[in-house]
Amino acid sequence: MVIQVCIGSACHLKGSYEVIQTLKGLIITHGLEKKVTLQSSFCLGICGKSVSIKVDDQVLSLKPDEVVDFFEKNVLEVING
Repeated sequence: MVIQVCIGSACHLKGSYEVIQTLKGLIITHGLEKKVTLQSSFCLGICGKSVSIKVDDQVLSLKPDEVVDFFEKNVLEVING
């Protein structure tokens, strides 16, 4: 699984650094370093609401306080079946 987080100026102002740090910590905590690749990216096209992220081929918008819930539902459930 590849997760890209936009670090463009609009997303940076909305908390992309916090999103990246939280995701990085969750990936390590759950021992998923070999199953999940975390990358930075520039504009993913939906900068209006919050931080743009792309999970494989799906582009989403995510606020820093939604990262843990997102991770549980969209990463752990997918990887663990």
